Amino acid sequence: MSTVPPADPPDNTGPSGESKPADSPLEIYRHSSAHLLAAAVTELFPEAQCGIGPPTEEGFFYDFLVPRPFTPEDLAAIEKRMAHIVKQDRPIEKKVIPKPEALELFRRKGQSLKCQLIEEKSGPQVQCYTMGEFIDFCLGPHLPSTGHIKAFKLKETPSQSYWKGKEGNPEMQRIYGYAFFTREELERHLRRLEEAKRRDHRKLGRELDLFSISDDTGAGLVLWHPKGAFIRKQAEDYWRDEHLKGGYDLVFTPHIAKLDLWKTSGHTEYYKASMYAPIDIEGVEYQLKPMNCPFHITIYKSRMHSYRELPLRFAELGT
Repeated sequence: MSTVPPADPPDNTGPSGESKPADSPLEIYRHSSAHLLAAAVTELFPEAQCGIGPPTEEGFFYDFLVPRPFTPEDLAAIEKRMAHIVKQDRPIEKKVIPKPEALELFRRKGQSLKCQLIEEKSGPQVQCYTMGEFIDFCLGPHLPSTGHIKAFKLKETPSQSYWKGKEGNPEMQRIYGYAFFTREELERHLRRLEEAKRRDHRKLGRELDLFSISDDTGAGLVLWHPKGAFIRKQAEDYWRDEHLKGGYDLVFTPHIAKLDLWKTSGHTEYYKASMYAPIDIEGVEYQLKPMNCPFHITIYKSRMHSYRELPLRFAELGT
């Protein structure tokens, strides 16, 4: 039997965290649009460090580490530069570079975040894509050239993100964009977004006096006004009626339970970051329920059951 250790499998994880290359034509198109955005930003803001830039369901985004937040004027200039790069029809070319050479290349460009991503790869070579002077560490694939990008639009304001999505890491500016194959598709999408703004529940809730949210109660904690409470009751009554028709039994369970229940169910292990901190009540730790299922299992365990009862369905509205 050979004692030679097996070779490490190739690292196919891309800089955006993708486990495989983009495959659908629209995904490739939008991924190339993200690179187009990064190229424009680094040309206008040479001090910007590039983070990650994947395609999304509507288009793309790219994260940047910059000395100051981007302004609406900055975004307008970036979009204009993107259009200029499209007009130039710059080739988008794949480059496979030895890892040490890639690290030196990105260090010279001041892209320390890219160096971090490259250093985390286990393989001896790094796959990159160029767009003129711009180069990005990426699995690809991409469009042949920037001239193939026909319709895109940046969102009016950037948002904040954390490097690698971890709180405590450097704060970055995330620029979102929309990208479609044709100008007509893009315009239709933008019209849908405008209509969605008009129908935004936050806007309607305020205008129709349905509910309010106060800093005194906390973000996302809704105060239902009489009109909104009436609508909510109608929705809940409909929900109950439909579940009863579907053979469900309605149950009610407490809003909190001993911490041990959530440890047993696995919620503490897997969802701790999304759960409220435990509450100490007379020396016993309790926790606000993140889900109903452990309570429903406890109800089931409270007595013996026969297979003749199956299927057994419990239904309950959340806290």
